[in-house]
Amino acid sequence: QVQVVESGGGLVQAGGSLRLSCTATGLTFDDYAMGWFRQAPGKGREGVSCIHWRGGSAYYTDSVKGRFTISRDVPKNTLYLQMNSLKPEDTAMYYCAAARRRSYGPNEYDFCSAPYRWANYWGQGTQVTVSS
Repeated sequence: QVQVVESGGGLVQAGGSLRLSCTATGLTFDDYAMGWFRQAPGKGREGVSCIHWRGGSAYYTDSVKGRFTISRDVPKNTLYLQMNSLKPEDTAMYYCAAARRRSYGPNEYDFCSAPYRWANYWGQGTQVTVSS
């Protein structure tokens, strides 16, 4: 049985940092593209950052480039999102998702752009709140 569990969210002041973690059990981690998505109240789910199943390349949405860094630890089946210089507009529920590799995709951009097409598993989310 596959489980995807996020942790590391919380309340932080603007300019602060948080590191989110996502541990996926029951799957072969490097057979999956992994991604972080967020959803603010009243808005749709947005792809924040995704990493290719090979791990060599990553995508970031424009609003987080230079501030967020995605990484993974394959032996630990864990995905991370280091978030620096946080802004109030980063406030959202953050979700981790896994997309099994197919012969036709997804790459990191495809996964972040169309998560509902590609994702096989989702976590329950972790709340990030940035105060001004």
